[in-house]
Amino acid sequence: MTIPAEPTTEMSRHILALDWASHGFANPSEWPLELRMAVSLCLNTTLPTAIYWGDDLRLIYNDAWAPIAGEKHPWALARPAREVWADIWHVIEPQLTAVMTTGKGFSVADQMLPMERGGRVQQTHWDYSFAPIFDDKDRVLGIFNQGNETTARLSAERALRASEERLEFALGASDTVGTWDWDVPNDRIIADARFAKLYGVPRERAASGAPIAEFFAGLHPDDLPSVRDAINTAMKTGKNFSQEYRLLQPDGSSRWVIAEGRPTLAPDGTVLRFPGVSFDITERKKAEADLRDSEERFRAITNSVDQMLWSTLPDGHHDYYNQRWYDFTGVPVGSTDGDGWNGMFHPDDQERAWNVWRQCLATGEPYHIEYRLRHTSGVYRWVLGRAQAVRDDAGNITRWFGSCTDIQDIVDAQEVLARSREDLEKAVEERTAKLMEAEAQLRHAQKMEAVGQLTGGVAHDFNNMLAVILGAMNLLERRLARGETDLSRYIEAAKDGANRAAALTQRLLAFSRRQPLQPEVIEPNRMVSGMTELLTRALGEQIQVETVMAAGLWRINADSSQLENAILNLAVNGRDAMPQGGKLTVETANTFIAEDYAREHSMSVGQYVMIAVTDTGTGMTKETLAKAFDPFFTTKEVGKGSGLGLSQVFGFVRQSGGHVRIYSELGHGTNVKIYLPRHYGTGEARNIVPLGNEPARGRRDELVLVVEDDERVRNFSTEALRELGYTVAEAANGPAAIALLDAGLKPTLLFTDVVMPQMSGRELAEIAASKVANLKVLYTTGYTRNAVVHNGILDPGTHLLQKPFSLDQLAEKVRHVMDG
Repeated sequence: MTIPAEPTTEMSRHILALDWASHGFANPSEWPLELRMAVSLCLNTTLPTAIYWGDDLRLIYNDAWAPIAGEKHPWALARPAREVWADIWHVIEPQLTAVMTTGKGFSVADQMLPMERGGRVQQTHWDYSFAPIFDDKDRVLGIFNQGNETTARLSAERALRASEERLEFALGASDTVGTWDWDVPNDRIIADARFAKLYGVPRERAASGAPIAEFFAGLHPDDLPSVRDAINTAMKTGKNFSQEYRLLQPDGSSRWVIAEGRPTLAPDGTVLRFPGVSFDITERKKAEADLRDSEERFRAITNSVDQMLWSTLPDGHHDYYNQRWYDFTGVPVGSTDGDGWNGMFHPDDQERAWNVWRQCLATGEPYHIEYRLRHTSGVYRWVLGRAQAVRDDAGNITRWFGSCTDIQDIVDAQEVLARSREDLEKAVEERTAKLMEAEAQLRHAQKMEAVGQLTGGVAHDFNNMLAVILGAMNLLERRLARGETDLSRYIEAAKDGANRAAALTQRLLAFSRRQPLQPEVIEPNRMVSGMTELLTRALGEQIQVETVMAAGLWRINADSSQLENAILNLAVNGRDAMPQGGKLTVETANTFIAEDYAREHSMSVGQYVMIAVTDTGTGMTKETLAKAFDPFFTTKEVGKGSGLGLSQVFGFVRQSGGHVRIYSELGHGTNVKIYLPRHYGTGEARNIVPLGNEPARGRRDELVLVVEDDERVRNFSTEALRELGYTVAEAANGPAAIALLDAGLKPTLLFTDVVMPQMSGRELAEIAASKVANLKVLYTTGYTRNAVVHNGILDPGTHLLQKPFSLDQLAEKVRHVMDG
């Protein structure tokens, strides 16, 4: 058997037209005998038949099998089975492999195959068989396949069974449906238990048969005549019987039923049988009555409101208006149903209203528009139209409900308001100007109050200090005049008053963020460790000092002396809050400031080092906590504190780009946290070395040029430097100093005031550095806004000694600059 040269079927044409060489096959004329015989048999049978050939199980099939391939036909021809049936390969691959390896055929009925059809996977069912194709040596070369889809048959059978089960379940689960069969010639009705229960007849009696009169005994007397007439009509005509009537119940109530049936007539018109079914429709009747009541209430409610109410079908067809619509428009009832409503609008508004309404119908968006509607008087009045779609559980629009509200009075009022808008705006401007003026006066008063408080505090403390200094100097003068030599306590008192005045000045500068900071790279853990002994001595034996230092603590860039002073200040405050003794903890940690916290406290978002000082003292009230950072506010006794300690800490931390926060609970203690920005640079951290008891001294070959316009300060500086062993030259201003340099003076160090007449210290230093090689420069000043301090930070490489300074401070700073 061979494939005909002239194709007789569609698949014959496809087979002859295919380029078999590109599919790993020889031309059909060169196929082995077994394949040609199998293909010939396949093409000449009307049964759905296919052949899977070779190791790849490539597919060849006939016209009847082509619908099985579905969307894959004719692409599937000569393709490997794995490609054609990728969706069901996990099911048929073991079956095909078993036939190829064992040589035994395989068949299956109603096999479920999850096939992909129309872009989705569907559960299909099949009867099919696989038969091996052997060569003359009993080797399996391919598989002969026949099959039919059984999906439709199985679905129909299952649907029928389900329908029968549902019907039986529904009838069995409900007492509201009953069946009957009336043997008319013998007048015996056989009914099921449900029918018997409805009509009040014993179940056994209904099952064995009873006259119709027993079943009619329960009919309402008012309904019995119409039921008899309907039965007689059906038996005469052979047409359907359908009647609604009431059945009286033992308790005196009644139930509504509907009976339906059709008589069976003999050829001569004699009624033989009259089967039927009865339904208990009491609940339906009740629902209909409730619906009528609901509709009456709905009409009463809609007709009682002032708005015009209306309703439409999902397509926008108007089918209801309340009485207010007809009262307002004066049109006949029903004349504006459908789309006739648009004719009631002002001609200029009709197209706009139509466009908005169509848009809402298409999208389901709420309807909202203002337009002019013709009143029964013939005048057009402005109306606000609104509507909302009603949707079912699936989201589909089932109806639109809307309203029209007469807003003509509001429109008229708007016009009146528009005419008076200019007058109103003018009044608002005048009132705003007065409020701004009052606010400016209030701010000025508050500012003056704050300045007065600050000035009073400064005057009080400075007067006390000056009183000490003047008193000590007066006593010193009198004792010297008498030749007495025991003067040390007056000298110490004067020095103490002066130092306290200088410290007060520094605190004021710190509070106002005007102190010149000399930031350097600091390792906070090393600083805290170095301060432990100092804190222990300063706080006394009753205070237990504990440090909790975080591992891997970041470095910071800050003024080390100011930071040490801040920690010491907080520690002393903690000690004073623990008069009976307690525990003071200094803690360090890395932390991250988030955006919300940074915005609230005017900080930058990022990484910070936290240094906390915690005491177990008396704590603070909310009122005290709110004023803790205010200048000259203190809870200590008079003379025990200046009230600038926390203000100084606050000013230093804020000037350093950080933040300080106090947490306190009355009776439990206080926790103060200092946050300073993490340093990302590579500078080396300074190793702080304690000072010796003796001031650092100079040598005679080290020449210091002192430039100071204040004669008394210049004299003190000159004498102090000579006392320390330096050779000193002096000048009253910049030009005089330059004259000395031009005359050949070669100083080792230039010690100059910053703020001077004619020439600033910065200008002098620049000129001097150009005249003297390797010249060291040390600035001094009593105020920070000058040429060497910017944004509160010293210029890089700049050295500054702030006035007033002591001999020890001068000695340390000069030696530091000389050796640097």
